[in-house]
Amino acid sequence: MTHKSPFPLKTTGVMQTLMRVAMGEEPADLVVRNADLVNVYTGEIQKNMGIAVKGPWIARVSAEVGDTVGPATRVIDASGQTLVPGLIDGHTHLAWIYTAAAFSPFAAAAGVTTVVTETLEPFPVAGLAGILDFLDSFQDQPIRILATAPAMVSISSAAKGVPSEHVARLMERPDILGLGESYWQAVLQEPGTYLPAFDQTLRFGKVLEGHTAGASEKKLAAYVAAGVTSCHEPIDAEQALARLRLGLHVMVREGSIRRDLKAIARIRPSGVELRRMILASDGASPQDLMQGKYMDFVVRKAIACGFSPVEAVQMATLNVAEHFRLDGILGGIAPGRLADMVLVPDLLQFKPETVVCNGGVLFESGRLLRAPRQHVFSSHSLNTIHLPRRLAASDFIVKAPSGNASVRVRVIEMVTDLVTAERHLDLSIINGEATADPGKNLCKIAAVDRCRRPGKLFTGLIQGFGLARGAVACSAAWDTSDIVVVGASDADMAGAVNRIADLQGGAVLCEDGRVVAEIPMPIFGIASEDPVATLAARLEEFKHAIARRGVAFPDPLLSLITLTGAAIPYLRICEEGLVNLKDGRTIGLFVS
Repeated sequence: MTHKSPFPLKTTGVMQTLMRVAMGEEPADLVVRNADLVNVYTGEIQKNMGIAVKGPWIARVSAEVGDTVGPATRVIDASGQTLVPGLIDGHTHLAWIYTAAAFSPFAAAAGVTTVVTETLEPFPVAGLAGILDFLDSFQDQPIRILATAPAMVSISSAAKGVPSEHVARLMERPDILGLGESYWQAVLQEPGTYLPAFDQTLRFGKVLEGHTAGASEKKLAAYVAAGVTSCHEPIDAEQALARLRLGLHVMVREGSIRRDLKAIARIRPSGVELRRMILASDGASPQDLMQGKYMDFVVRKAIACGFSPVEAVQMATLNVAEHFRLDGILGGIAPGRLADMVLVPDLLQFKPETVVCNGGVLFESGRLLRAPRQHVFSSHSLNTIHLPRRLAASDFIVKAPSGNASVRVRVIEMVTDLVTAERHLDLSIINGEATADPGKNLCKIAAVDRCRRPGKLFTGLIQGFGLARGAVACSAAWDTSDIVVVGASDADMAGAVNRIADLQGGAVLCEDGRVVAEIPMPIFGIASEDPVATLAARLEEFKHAIARRGVAFPDPLLSLITLTGAAIPYLRICEEGLVNLKDGRTIGLFVS
């Protein structure tokens, strides 16, 4: 597909046309009348305002716009309604678990006209070609989808970093707004690996997205000094304030991974300036989309948490646009800006009635008026599982050092559903092997490289995951090219991984050699081709199936796939071994 800019050109001819419309010398294409306008620039709500739109652009904002109405002008009488700019989700992850086409109708219904997504997930498994295919899937969708390039922090040496020529190729694109989230620990531990991409990004005049979870004082300052301009990781008002004071845009996360808005909202009575506060989802699950818990829900919650309606709207519009240096065309309702607007009957309830994107009515009275485009992914993107052979139970045997009756091992301990710790256990050796003990909540865990060094694997032990029988695997392991599998049975671990290979990606639950539940994810081995409603049902079925086998986490698949991630403390696993994020070193299973 030929790449098109996500932003319409404003040529000299277009400028002259907008000027004529503004002067009342030429009719507008769309006019909104009698709206209560949330002016995000001044913080006012202006009563009975009109907006004249020509093509995708706003030509005039004034109390009277009657002289811009012609025979072909569509007029929307907004009496009794409030007009706000189109919402912007400034940080999300569209590679997991649905397509842009499946997601777009839900975003439009929520009043979202622009989304900024990470692209890190496709890169380890499909490279630059995969990212370009991913970006192509955003074109000609009902909403505008922008992206950041991957910083590609990984605990696996095979997946770590992005070649400079790939960074340059991506930074040249207008739909790439900067470099995506980089985890501060890795940047401080390996500056030579990650700072060259920082430098390239800044030379292109684009932003560096941050990830500062757990950083404080000197370490936080060092990371920010490298040029990072945002963070979506604060979980309370104190952390948010510390980052605001350093000049960061703080993205208040309210999504399916975490919901931090209520805790961070306690910052408001302090009276600090909120113009660098941003509302963002960090990803919305199919279940949340089906339940209407996307950005309109987030704005409503912000108001319920004590932010004024204008502040809440600013945090989901202008503040986001300013962070990404797009406020000249996005984020507000003013002449020369793109006509992205949302009409809501009640500002406090914030339920979109009419949504305009690029000057066209996109959503109205509960109906999507522009169908999403179904992208055809390349065969390269649909074939990312390249295991050299079928795995067997014997591949997951952990041979103990010879001559020992017992051995001390490092175990990944689940502290919460996402956070882990390193624990040392003394295990009895049985037939020369260190074995799992599901009765004591001790399972095996393995990471299997699926495409960079296909078949390379490491097997360790995990405590507290809860799986009493069978095995569960998923090919969407964070920040790596791995399939991650947890099992009470070596044979079921092999069966689950082999089934993922058959599906060319997905999540699989096996027990006694039988597939109990599965979700195919053939797009990069990360995303499904199913509609959101189907995915939501399948995920709930999968959750209940794994819960019946002892796993009580609220999102068991998320708990599984984060075990390879470089973002969440502390002990993680990849195909090379265990990695403690405190120092970034790769270590083995056995303790000396």
